[in-house]
Amino acid sequence: MNHNRRTLLKGSLAAGAVGAAVSAGLLTPKAVMAAWAKDAFEAKEVNAALTGAMGSADATASDKIKLKAPDIAENGAVVPITVTSNIDGTTSMSILVAENNTPLTSTYDLGPNTEAYISTRVKMGKTSDVIAVVKAGGKLYSTKKEVKVTIGGCGG
Repeated sequence: MNHNRRTLLKGSLAAGAVGAAVSAGLLTPKAVMAAWAKDAFEAKEVNAALTGAMGSADATASDKIKLKAPDIAENGAVVPITVTSNIDGTTSMSILVAENNTPLTSTYDLGPNTEAYISTRVKMGKTSDVIAVVKAGGKLYSTKKEVKVTIGGCGG
C-alpha cells in the first residue's frame, strides 16, 4: 500500500510540474507532446540535420551566441555543453556535433518568455566541431567550437 501511495505522489508532482511549466510559457504544447523531427535526428550530415530541424541550413555566424565547451574532452560519452543566445526573439536552439554519425544531438523550442540558455551533455565519437544554431526572427545564426576527444568517444 505504501508503494502505491509513493507512485501516486510522484505522478501527481510530475503532472503538476509540467502543468506549471506549460502555464508559465516555459513549455509549449508541442514540446509537452514530445513532437520531434525524426528525419533531422536520423540525418547523416550537418546540412540535412539543420534543414530537418530548423527548415534551412543557411546560418550566419554570430558573436551573440556563446558556446561553452571544453577544449579537450577526456570522455567523449559525456561532454558538457552550454549555449546562451543574446539575440532578441530567439525561438529555438539546436546543438550539432559535425563528425558524429548523426550530427544533431538536440533541438529546443523556446517559449516567448524563456531565457535562451541551454546546458546539457552530448556524446562525441571523435574530435569534432560542436555547432550551436539559433533561430531568431525567422533567420538562423550559428557559432562553433572544436572539441578534441582523447579517449572513449561514443561506445569506444
